[in-house]
Amino acid sequence: MQSLKGKTALVTGSTSGIGLGIAKALAAQGAQIVLNGFGDVQAAQSEIAALGVTAAYHGADMRRPGEISDMMNFAADRFGRVDILVNNAGIQHVARIEAFATERWDDVLAVNLSSAFHTSRLALPGMYANNWGRIINIASTHGLVGSVEKSAYVASKHGIIGLTKVTALETATTGVTCNAICPGWVLTPLVQKQVDARALAMGLTNEEAKKSLVGEKSPSQQFTTPEQLGALAVFLCSDAAINVRGAAWNMDGGWVAQ
Repeated sequence: MQSLKGKTALVTGSTSGIGLGIAKALAAQGAQIVLNGFGDVQAAQSEIAALGVTAAYHGADMRRPGEISDMMNFAADRFGRVDILVNNAGIQHVARIEAFATERWDDVLAVNLSSAFHTSRLALPGMYANNWGRIINIASTHGLVGSVEKSAYVASKHGIIGLTKVTALETATTGVTCNAICPGWVLTPLVQKQVDARALAMGLTNEEAKKSLVGEKSPSQQFTTPEQLGALAVFLCSDAAINVRGAAWNMDGGWVAQ
């Protein structure tokens, strides 16, 4: 059975990587999908359409509230409302605090945190009217722990967990839930580049480089996959998860258990 048939899911940052994996998992359960991002749009739409659902696209820049508003209006006009909102869009910049460019700080906070506030505030009225909705914020293990040279990313991911908790409390007596997923290492194309660089620098095979990279943080020495994260998102949309509210659910191979 397709448990989400008749629902509409908007997933930000969904033209590749984690976002696309989550969009495909929701589509496999029958949800219509609104994609967003700067990756290969045609390829992403084709992958979603192959699952038998409609895949619309809006290219809003998550740094810009006006474009976010346009995207939410587009989704409502196309499908009636957004039933499932997955705030996945994210960027990273690495530097020590004293050398961190202020404009990069502003961009990271805008994309990783403020955009989720704007999408949520615009999606909630329709969810309340239908007494059903799911907001899933893709945070990170860096929403639970820190790492050097990642001040903006860590601050934004801690912030999105705080936003998740407040949203969950404000929706607690309704059919709307809000939770955060906190991935550890995920083998996205960006991370694969780090693996390739490590293999070259250290004279390792690709598999050895993967274990070396992941093993620094994750006791399991295994990457989490976009498909596994998608399966968790599907669960959070299910009736079984109706009383999962305000959770920061880490899927990280034991990273934050240490």
